[in-house]
Amino acid sequence: MRYIGNKSKILGFIDGMLSQKGLLRQGLTFFDAFTGTASVARHYKGIYNILAEDNLFCSYVIAQARLNTSEVTFATLGFDPFEYFNARYEGCGEGFVARNFAPGDSGRMYFSHDNACFIDFIRTTTEEWFNAGRINIYEKYFLIASLLESLSKVANVAGVYGAYLKTWDPRAVKKMTFFPIEELPAEGRAQVFNEDIFDVLGRVSGDIIYIDPPYTKNQYSVQYHLLETIAKYDDPVLSGKTGARDMSAQSSVFSKTWAAHAAFQKLIAESNFRHILVSYSSDGIMSKEYIESVLKRYGKPETYEFKKFSYKQYKNSKSAERQSHFEYLFYIEKREHPVYQSPLNFIGGKYDMVDFFKEHMPADISTFYDLFAGGFNVGINIDCEKIVYNDVNFKVRELLEYITAADMVSFCKYTEAAIKKFGLTKGGKESYLKLREKYNNTDISRRDCRDLFLLIMYGFQQQIRFNGSYNYNNPVGQAGFNDKVLEKLISFSYIAKRKNIVYRSQDYQTFADVIGGRDFVYIDPPYLITLGSYNDGKRGFNGWNEAEERRLHEFLDMLNARGVRFMLSNVLEHNGKKNVLLSDWVESGGYTVIHYGGKARKNRNEVIIINY
Repeated sequence: MRYIGNKSKILGFIDGMLSQKGLLRQGLTFFDAFTGTASVARHYKGIYNILAEDNLFCSYVIAQARLNTSEVTFATLGFDPFEYFNARYEGCGEGFVARNFAPGDSGRMYFSHDNACFIDFIRTTTEEWFNAGRINIYEKYFLIASLLESLSKVANVAGVYGAYLKTWDPRAVKKMTFFPIEELPAEGRAQVFNEDIFDVLGRVSGDIIYIDPPYTKNQYSVQYHLLETIAKYDDPVLSGKTGARDMSAQSSVFSKTWAAHAAFQKLIAESNFRHILVSYSSDGIMSKEYIESVLKRYGKPETYEFKKFSYKQYKNSKSAERQSHFEYLFYIEKREHPVYQSPLNFIGGKYDMVDFFKEHMPADISTFYDLFAGGFNVGINIDCEKIVYNDVNFKVRELLEYITAADMVSFCKYTEAAIKKFGLTKGGKESYLKLREKYNNTDISRRDCRDLFLLIMYGFQQQIRFNGSYNYNNPVGQAGFNDKVLEKLISFSYIAKRKNIVYRSQDYQTFADVIGGRDFVYIDPPYLITLGSYNDGKRGFNGWNEAEERRLHEFLDMLNARGVRFMLSNVLEHNGKKNVLLSDWVESGGYTVIHYGGKARKNRNEVIIINY
């Protein structure tokens, strides 16, 4: 059967990847998401325990027919149904297909009149046999799937079934032969789902998930509406010249720009399978870089593999020149606890230290207080009942709070439109200043957080800088909004929506009276010996100096006296300069210092200081 995205021709590449990873062996559970015509699942049904899913009923029927063949014997029927039907081609009466998809009443030219009547005869007889108990459900699926395969040889279409040809293709006027889609008898059992992938995902788990989503804007539900109607044979309301049924419920988010990006991130996040294989195309909505970023977010980066191979040559619709077309194959082993990253490149961010922090944190945290949260790389990764984000920079807090609540599809559509409207490019000073002027000239209470986000992305070193009037004053930079930023944005919003986060912009001491019990306080203040421009006290927000350092030490001593657990991030030494105030405080309080043993961070002696 001609089917968009069929992977029969790349099975050897998939075999090679699985073999390379030591996964081509008996006993594993393999989930073929977006199974289509079940080419991949069928290839592995003698090796793996197979799960398969597709939201189109016609694909579900084909998958059942190709994967659950052990139930198909036609023993109760007592004769070969294919011989039976082929002997009765002549003189079949008109049914739904003949009335709606053949010349005559409808004028549609999907099938010749005789072939359409033959399709109706097979379909109505199959239903009669099943209702009378002469065939079981798998035999019914087998006959319907065989019909879909057989009619593809005489359908008057160019390849898909969204529309018919205006003249008869020579093969379309030939007599249709009904033949089995699969050889029988054959062993094989599988669990097949006809649901949305996200409705299935929470109920299945195993060893390997193979993901082959739609990759263009062409909706399978539109391109295969005819097969869906014949498979269901449910007398639907048809509309338009093509006789399409309402397929809105089967519309795939993976065929929609931006929605595909959000859906893919969610799919990988919620897949409960150890090994992930993804097929995609160089012509797809998502880029190779975006897919790689998502996979490395949820997988072990050292296990990541990528293969690119030429699949076919084709003519671009806007050009007669031959265009290269590549198929992508990705693999990664999923990690148990992904680390999420702020979409803001905040100075002093601790993304690369999150695992180190969590290793030294207690497990029984009720409320996690991230009191100098900044870009929120630490707090967003903590699993507990409640997380309190606090930072005196209320503009950053507003932006992160907005990203948490926002619909990412709408957010990305806005950024795409704004980038185009202002002509934003890396280093594009004039267009950048136009956006900055728009933002700063808007009343502070009505400024759009999405504009601030773009200013940060295209600003110098993506710094977050304001003047004393809270106008953004960072100059243009050499960065921009790219696929890696997109992935961080979508994954951050995804996980933030799933946590109980309270956003605040207060002085940290105001939390003293509410912290207690099993709460945990994480403090990542400005570093006294490595001060940056964002905490010099000249940007509309409080600065940091020795007096502030002592005030923080007194606050932490108070927490310690009350039995509240805390962790302080800081540096004891930087480029030969020592933080004597910090060292003396640690010694006087008898606190524990743990040195960060990871990758060196710009000649800093990074430490955490804990009281438990």
